[in-house]
Amino acid sequence: MSDSEHTFEHKADAGASKTYPQQAGTIRKNGYIVIKNRPCKVVEVSTSKTGKHGHAKCHFVGIDIFTGKKLEDIVPSSHNCDVPHVSRNDYQLIDISEDGFVSLLNEGGNTKDDLRLPSDDALATQVKDGFAEGKDLVLTVMSAMVQTTIPVQR
Repeated sequence: MSDSEHTFEHKADAGASKTYPQQAGTIRKNGYIVIKNRPCKVVEVSTSKTGKHGHAKCHFVGIDIFTGKKLEDIVPSSHNCDVPHVSRNDYQLIDISEDGFVSLLNEGGNTKDDLRLPSDDALATQVKDGFAEGKDLVLTVMSAMVQTTIPVQR
């Protein structure tokens, strides 16, 4: 046996999946769903009755949580849909660089420097103006399916 210690980098996600399965009939409004490989917040769900050939169907209308685009999908209610693992974290804005990257501080005192300002011009302008005025700004950062950004919608 070896007496040397093994060191591992903490960047791995242990093979965790970006999504998990959930039966379509159990997904509700304000939940999350993957539509066309994009993580979406469900804004409308309607269920049709069972037809002559079997399954009731769920019609989902979702808003992409990163782009704000509206997407739709129809799935049999007994089938599984992919639901993204979505995390929301609040950070205090420390600085905005000239190239559009933001420097953020979490509650633990660690900084995050790998995010750009939101792609939505109105929201980016609001953040820049508030920072220029010297306000303490808290930004919500969402992560889902390997993508991390300051979301367009609130």
